[in-house]
Amino acid sequence: MTIKIIHQVGLGKVHDDALKIRQAVFVAEQGVSLVDEIDTPSNEESARHFVAYVDGTLAATARALEEKSGVWHIQRVATLYPLRGKGFGANLIAFIENTATNYDIHTLYLGAQIQAKGFYERLGFSAYGDEFLDAGIWHVHMKKSC
Repeated sequence: MTIKIIHQVGLGKVHDDALKIRQAVFVAEQGVSLVDEIDTPSNEESARHFVAYVDGTLAATARALEEKSGVWHIQRVATLYPLRGKGFGANLIAFIENTATNYDIHTLYLGAQIQAKGFYERLGFSAYGDEFLDAGIWHVHMKKSC
């Protein structure tokens, strides 16, 4: 099994592939509205999109926004259902973390769905603050230094 992770800023093929995964997971599976999923078009245009392919097939995605200097806000982390639990999400987060250092990023933070909190804790993220509701799903803020 070959894992290949590609990233790109803004719109293009990687973004298009990321949207396919996000729509399958967030819209179709979790019932998030497409409007909430896409959110601000300028975020789609300015974000760094990451997609993991397994043997050339879509597997997982995430996007990163540098909202403050040296800090990436990781969002829209998703793995397609049949591929969950096989380490592809962890590989993707590790790739993002390694890539971050190339761009002088020292901190990653995200809003984790409560069901995914343990996943992020295993990857070294720490929860902080109160739980919050986003798109009808409970989340918690988490961060990690890289």
